[in-house]
Amino acid sequence: MNLSQTILGVKFKNPTVLASGIWGITASSWRRVARSGAGAVTTKSLWLKEHKGHPNPVIISTEHWTLNAVGVPDAGIEKAREEIGDYMKDHPVPLIANVIADTVSNFAKTAAEIARLKPDFLEVNISCPNVEDEFGKPFACDASSAADVTKAVKAVSGKTPVFIKLSPNVDNIGMIADFCASAGADGFTVINTVGPGMAIDLRSRMPILSNKVGGLSGPAIKPLAVKCISDVYRATEGKFPIIGTGGVLTGEDALEMMMAGASLIGIGTGIAYRGGEVFRLVTEEMEDWCEKEGVKKIEELVGSTHKKLRIDN
Repeated sequence: MNLSQTILGVKFKNPTVLASGIWGITASSWRRVARSGAGAVTTKSLWLKEHKGHPNPVIISTEHWTLNAVGVPDAGIEKAREEIGDYMKDHPVPLIANVIADTVSNFAKTAAEIARLKPDFLEVNISCPNVEDEFGKPFACDASSAADVTKAVKAVSGKTPVFIKLSPNVDNIGMIADFCASAGADGFTVINTVGPGMAIDLRSRMPILSNKVGGLSGPAIKPLAVKCISDVYRATEGKFPIIGTGGVLTGEDALEMMMAGASLIGIGTGIAYRGGEVFRLVTEEMEDWCEKEGVKKIEELVGSTHKKLRIDN
């Protein structure tokens, strides 16, 4: 079974992608993920200048969900140059560089610096929900603001394709995607974490996280992610590649997202549930299902739910 794809000129040996924020800190960690079987890796969110993030405790997990209020810490652009430069020397699998900023102009400045390092894609994080106390509502919550960031990043990205990471915390994610597509986006990552949410310690009667709230991820959000992927695929008429992410633990989860419209599958908190081998395990489970169902090429499944709905209707 052939799980490889070429997307916007970039070859992926399989659809699994390390999602941003998990293990994606250094060149050595990216290589570790590649050895674990991932088809590509995404860096943690990269800031123009050092960003401290939130104090501990910042993560709480159950068997169903994870709340994260890390606050997107990063050492800044010099560290990014060092790590990406190191990784690109051997470049075992495609690298997706995730960038974040507090203003449109800083998105452009950060993207310009990172694009010079020639990652395979830029992923623009306009949708993190656990820094609202610091910067206000994410750009992804307003169509015009999302388009403004997209246009500014595209103006400096050169030949590097730009993927916009969208938020589920909106009334119409398809409309947001359509605005970004009109502004020049090459693809989308769907979705970022949900919320923010809160967990309370019963003994102290206080929020567990120091930030009080955090972004919700893990298996509980997968149905939301599938719906959002479907909405973005339909709104953009299936013309843009989508990295689907949110609660993927198994090959069946990944296949469901592909049928909804995703070409690649981001896996983040799945590492906490199944370990670093999750990329290999998910890939093997996808292969087994495809062989049983007679699927020859994985591209056949992308958006297949929409195609079947059109035929049935």
